[in-house]
This record gives sequence, structure tokens and C-alpha cells, in this order.
Amino acid sequence: MRWLVFPVVFVVVGCGADAPPEETGPSAEPGEELSGGETTVHDTSKNAYSLSARNMTAERRSAFFVGNSFFKENWVIAPSSTEGRDGLGPLFNARSCSSCHLLDGRGSPPDDPAEPLVSVLLRLSIPGTDAHGGPAPEPTYGGQLQPRAIPGVLPEGDAFVAYEEMPGSFPDGETYSLRKPIYTIAAARGDMQPGTLISPRVAPVMIGLGLLEAVSEEDILRAEDPDDADGDGISGRANHVWDVVRGAASLGRFGWKANQPTLMQQTAGAFHGDIGITTSLFMTEDCTDAQADCKAAPTGGTPEASEKILGDVAFYSTTLAVPARRDVADPGVLTGKRHFLELGCGKCHTPVFHTGTFDGYPELSGQTIRPFTDLLLHDMGEALADERPDFKADGREWRTAPLWGIGLLRVVNGHENLLHDGRARGFVEAVLWHGGEAEGSREAFRALPAEDRRALVWFLESL
Repeated sequence: MRWLVFPVVFVVVGCGADAPPEETGPSAEPGEELSGGETTVHDTSKNAYSLSARNMTAERRSAFFVGNSFFKENWVIAPSSTEGRDGLGPLFNARSCSSCHLLDGRGSPPDDPAEPLVSVLLRLSIPGTDAHGGPAPEPTYGGQLQPRAIPGVLPEGDAFVAYEEMPGSFPDGETYSLRKPIYTIAAARGDMQPGTLISPRVAPVMIGLGLLEAVSEEDILRAEDPDDADGDGISGRANHVWDVVRGAASLGRFGWKANQPTLMQQTAGAFHGDIGITTSLFMTEDCTDAQADCKAAPTGGTPEASEKILGDVAFYSTTLAVPARRDVADPGVLTGKRHFLELGCGKCHTPVFHTGTFDGYPELSGQTIRPFTDLLLHDMGEALADERPDFKADGREWRTAPLWGIGLLRVVNGHENLLHDGRARGFVEAVLWHGGEAEGSREAFRALPAEDRRALVWFLESL
């Protein structure tokens, strides 16, 4: 067994500096609490991320529950009497979707450095691209480290994370500490190719994904400014990725680097890479040429997940609702909102979109939504760089993370570990990790009086 040590990698959310406030009034907008428009649910319990779109019909809600069952149930090793749910592996990260997306929420790295990563996976690649312009997989281990395997197949090894504390202080003297992650891999199948690129990715929250797919491509591309033509320091560019169904490049929307074009492909990709389940989109097992035991292992059919199961899980993922905001008219929250906009955070965390017509999803169509993302890639600076290109995304770029529902993360998942790898222990640390295009906003946040910094956090907690 080989132990490989890698110094850091990183995330998301982008803010821009010197942006004029989009609004200055100390009042809430009409309907501002309805983050998902008419789909918004009013729930502040641990189930806040697990409810269907509020405006969904009873008949379609039944389909939602069917998808929910396939999302949460464990897959088993083939052959099995549990027909329709067998085919786990040969290599895998988890036995079910909910193992990483607990309560449809967000994963987290372990606090104990001796405990292996579970809801954080490591993407692997080598310099260069595959036939479709995506990352070239590591020859022995493939596109991601899979630490579990069925009997008779050698797992790929475990990954661990430890942290180096980096103390700092605000100009007013208040202190803080950021934790810099250091990853270690206990590689079970020998050395990885020299120069292997590694990127940790925490399992993201599942809410509102269908609404993001319902935003028109034109509306997303309209915000692109790849050469910063307006000189505001914010570029923003779309990722263009391989669409397996179309057999052509498409706009990327999902994933930490916007490397998936549709929820159907995102779902099929997770089945394939994370659980080892083949679908109509990915028909062959996720084994490299160097993994003869993996290739020889029994399967649960071709494909292992039927078209109906894939569709059920994709439908469930598409219609998970966004919880309503709280305290939108609270003076402190409104002050924080004003700072959020004045600091330029809203230039990347776009507050409002309007969905178009989404075929097959009438409940998601024609909605005014408040996701706080532009779905574009932004340079987040050296400290968050993973140096691993992903289609058009370079090693410093990440997709602006949606912020809706983020204020309920502690209620649902019991933590506030943020950014693409969960290194930030709360909102303040997440802002302080911002660099690149967001450096001006970060420094403006640092310069705020303590009470105004707290107000901005209150605003984020209201989302």
C-alpha cells in the first residue's frame, strides 16, 4: 500500500468588488422569502431539504416518492434476489445516493484525521484531455478514487484529510483562523502516474436543481464577460462540456466546476462513478484496463439500473424544493443584504433569475427564483485552486455555488462546513477563503466594522 500526500485543493462562491448596490432601501422585496417561487416549501426542520415542489400535483408527488425510495435505498451485490437493485460496484464510493447526500443535504469531511473521507470524493486525472475535451483519467485508478469494492475485487484505497491552522485577524483586531487541508491517500493499487491531478469534491445539497435547469441558456450566457470588458474585475464564463445524450458539447450547469450539462447526466454519472451502477448513458462498468479483477466481476445486467429507475431518481432530484427564507424583513438581515450587494458579492451570486418553459416540468416553469448563483466559472484565487482543469474550467476556476437554503445547513446536516471541500467552518471563513476575482469583496468584508460583518452573516443565515 502506498501513501501519497498532497497539499491542498479548493472551492467556490465568487464575489466581485466595487459593484454598485442593486438596491439601497431597507425593505424586503415582495415575495423575497420565496426562494424557489411557487415551488418553495415552508419547513425549517431536518426535513427542509427533502420535500417536493409545493405546487406539484398529487399524481406527480407519487412519482417523487418512488424516486425518493431509489435515492435512499442501498444497492446490493449481483446476482441477488433483490431484482432491480443489484449490481453494486465492482468499485464504489457508497451504496446509495443518500449515503453522501444525507437528508438530501451536504456532505462534510471528517473531523478525525484518522477517519477516511466518505462524503468527499477525490477526482483524479492526468495532464491532457479525453476524447471529448474532459479530464484524462489516471491510467490505473480512473476518474475518481473509489475506496470500496465487492468481494474478490481490490479497493482503490482510502483518502484522509488533516488541517493546518492559519491564524489571522481583521483590521479591528478580532481574530480568526482558517484551516488549510492536506490530503493523504492510502493507494491500494500501487503508485499513481507522476503528476496526477487531484481535486476533492464534497457532496452538494440537492435542493432547487430542477429550477436551475429551467433557467434559459441565453439568460446564463448573457452574464458572461470572459475578458472583463466592463472592467469591474469580474469575468465569469460558461463551461462547455460533453453531453452524452446529444453527442455534442453543451452548456455545463451542475457540479462544482459546472462539468455536467443536465440533471439526467449528473444522475447517471453519480450512479456510474459513485455506486458502480451502469445505466443507458454509461453502459460499461467503471473499471480501467489495469483493473482486471474489476472487469471480471459479476454485473447486475446491462444496464444495471433500468431506464425507469434512472428516470425516477432524476425526477426526484429535479423536483426537490427549496425552503423559504426566514426573517427577510429583519433590520439586521436587511443591513447584511445591503452589505452583500455593496461589496459586490451579488455580481457572481446573482440574486434573481426567471425560469423559462421546462418541458415535462410545469411546476418549475415560469418561476421567479432567488438562487444566488450565476452558474458561471470564476477565478477564485490560488488558495482555492486545485490546478485540475475540467473541460473549459481551469485550475483556479469554480462555478458560483448557489446559496439558497444554506442558512438551514446546520439544522439539516449538523454542520456549516462550506466550500467545495468543506474546509470553511462557517460563513466568515468561507468569505475569507475567497480570492481571485473575489479578492476585492473579501478585503471589503474584512474592513467592515464587526457589527456589519455579523449583519452580513445574518443575511446569509436567512437564505
